[in-house]
Amino acid sequence: MSSELVIDVKADEIVIALLREKKLIELTKEKTSMQFAVGDIYLGKVKKIMPGLNAAFVNVGYEKDAFLHYLDLSPQFHSLDSYIKQCIARKGMPVSKLKLEPEIPKNGKIADILTVGQWVAVQVAKEPISTKGPRLTSELSIAGRNLVLMPFADKVSVSQKIKSPEERKRLKRLIESIKPNYGVIVRTVAEGKKVAVFDSELKELVERFETAFKHIREIEPPKLILGEIDRTSAILRDILNPSFENVYVNDITLSKEIRHFLTTIAPEKQDIVKYVSPEIPILDHFGVDKQIKSSLGKTVSFKNGAYLIIEHTEAFHVIDVNSGNRTKLGDDQETNALEVNLAAAEEVARQLQLRDMGGIIVIDFIDMQKAENRQKLFDKMKECMEIDRAKHTILPLSKFGLMQIPRQRVRPAMDV
Repeated sequence: MSSELVIDVKADEIVIALLREKKLIELTKEKTSMQFAVGDIYLGKVKKIMPGLNAAFVNVGYEKDAFLHYLDLSPQFHSLDSYIKQCIARKGMPVSKLKLEPEIPKNGKIADILTVGQWVAVQVAKEPISTKGPRLTSELSIAGRNLVLMPFADKVSVSQKIKSPEERKRLKRLIESIKPNYGVIVRTVAEGKKVAVFDSELKELVERFETAFKHIREIEPPKLILGEIDRTSAILRDILNPSFENVYVNDITLSKEIRHFLTTIAPEKQDIVKYVSPEIPILDHFGVDKQIKSSLGKTVSFKNGAYLIIEHTEAFHVIDVNSGNRTKLGDDQETNALEVNLAAAEEVARQLQLRDMGGIIVIDFIDMQKAENRQKLFDKMKECMEIDRAKHTILPLSKFGLMQIPRQRVRPAMDV
């Protein structure tokens, strides 16, 4: 499947459209003044301890205090806290020189770990949504193209999506032979890569982390310590693969930045970046505007008159599948229902990514009597959702034809 990225840079926002086989799959709108994005690391100040919730509210500079639950504290919290104190006492230090502290208990109390006024290093796990402030974790991680660096941890994990036991063993052995005093998660795209690639990426990630913490003695919390790379580069880093054919962008500076970014992660791909003159309406030119208008309403048509009705509430989303005026002579009701449902599964999977819908999604498919047809629909839904990067679970159809999909929500759903 060929993929393309269309990036429209405006004065106040950047619109990023991901197309697969010319069909709009993901749409991201990022304000140029965007703060509190997932992955940003802040030095915050504990404002309030809530023993009843076993959580704390932390001031990271957002209008509402951010939420940090005990279960989101890193097991190595004491090591992180010790590192921050030593960085404040002197100008930075390598993590490798730090003596690791004992882990915190799994089922402990937040009041035993944090105190009001304490400085804490935290990472945004969920952007502010609706009336809630950001959700935080103190289990810091820095993502690269092939690896994720986990400071103060010491184990190597390999992505579950790499199935071959030999390759998993090879990757684990390689990383353990070169890694410094850090934990590392090996990402799916690392499959088949050579040790030199991992070595240079590890050095770069370690340097990013330690350079950011070198300057915390000069800052007063709440303050951003280390920003996640911008969303365009993050999308490229996470989804770039050989099927990527073009990246179109209408800003000369950003096109150079993306080209430079590509030289670090996939040098052979730097020629896919194409600059488009700002005088050309880029989203219109590549058919993105038209797809936005037809795909993001309450009613979405998908095949031969069949359509979805999508309703959003604060807690969950409901999708109703309708066959509309689609009646083929000669087809019995069951075959007709299966055909519409299979096409609807493709469109539903696209809509979940496109709108970045999260929480609980309930889909009301057209009723089918045969168990094998219900199984076919379940298998089709799993296949269509394989490319979705958000964590999700697909539950089998109930006897009333309802399917539930709990899906991770880390930023507000797209609403047009």
